[in-house]
Amino acid sequence: MKRRNFIQNTALGSLGVVAGTKAIAGTHEQAKSSSAESQLDKPYKLPLVIATWNVPNATEAAYEVLKNGGSSLDAVEQGCRVEEANAEGQSVGIGGLPDRDGNVTLDACIMNPQGDYGAVVYLQNIKHPISVARKVMEETPHVLMAGSGAEKFAVSQGFPRENLLTEASEKAWKQWLVEAQYKPIINIENHDTIGMLTIDKNGDIAGGCTTSGLAYKMAGRVGDSPIIGSGLFIDNEIGGATATGLGEEVLKTVGSFLIVELMRQGRSPQQACEEAIGRIVSKNKNYKDFQVGYIAVNKKGEVGYYSIHEGFSATCYAEGKNENFPSDFFNKS
Repeated sequence: MKRRNFIQNTALGSLGVVAGTKAIAGTHEQAKSSSAESQLDKPYKLPLVIATWNVPNATEAAYEVLKNGGSSLDAVEQGCRVEEANAEGQSVGIGGLPDRDGNVTLDACIMNPQGDYGAVVYLQNIKHPISVARKVMEETPHVLMAGSGAEKFAVSQGFPRENLLTEASEKAWKQWLVEAQYKPIINIENHDTIGMLTIDKNGDIAGGCTTSGLAYKMAGRVGDSPIIGSGLFIDNEIGGATATGLGEEVLKTVGSFLIVELMRQGRSPQQACEEAIGRIVSKNKNYKDFQVGYIAVNKKGEVGYYSIHEGFSATCYAEGKNENFPSDFFNKS
């Protein structure tokens, strides 16, 4: 399933009342049996790359960096840049679907093993926000830059201005304008994010998250992707997590930080992802109308991934294999 159809095609059948996060406690074994080939709860040998969605070119680029002795930070940046440069993806970097006014605006963040963080929000005219985010982290005293200030900084760092609205994305936007309603319509205004986690041969963990956000969003809208603890969180002593889906819901539960903290308490990456999804569905009775997916990795090289609805997947490159695995999901009705 294409990333842009992730929310639009979610199964929205009826489901009984959720009694809280304990309601999904029994789904861990289901996840293991339905995704046995993914080695859930079975550590991979390092190095390791895992990313949201079916993005084999991105995970391959990141793994090549690691295989050649590069750092986890270099790997995650190079992996994310592959998707940002993919104009056909219509979700990350050039070719991303615009906001209601026809402007492509990008968000991204990156974290290194030392816990340093850099991010850009509402960035326009720059194809590689993940690299600008790294520059924010390494070249400024700040961690988050926005809008025209972020664009000005990017240009000062040598990034060229480019028109990010491709012919295909402009056509899609104009078609949407014909019957557009000026309010969020979750299963029509679908969106997605590329999140990536890497572990190098030394066991050091880095992560990146990059997106063009909610398609046809209100001008100025920012989701979870560039926000530390929500779209991405890394603790090199424990592990890392990243999110995709409706950012407003991830922000409400600080989902990626939650997953890492659950792993700190002894949960496996899979158990932590499932509990984080449970936290969302237990607090929002309208969970059938939106999608969220998480991936996670711990210091041992174990991975996990889980979503509210069917359609989410994760790509993992480890031990010489670059594989995409469908994610188990909560709403099976």
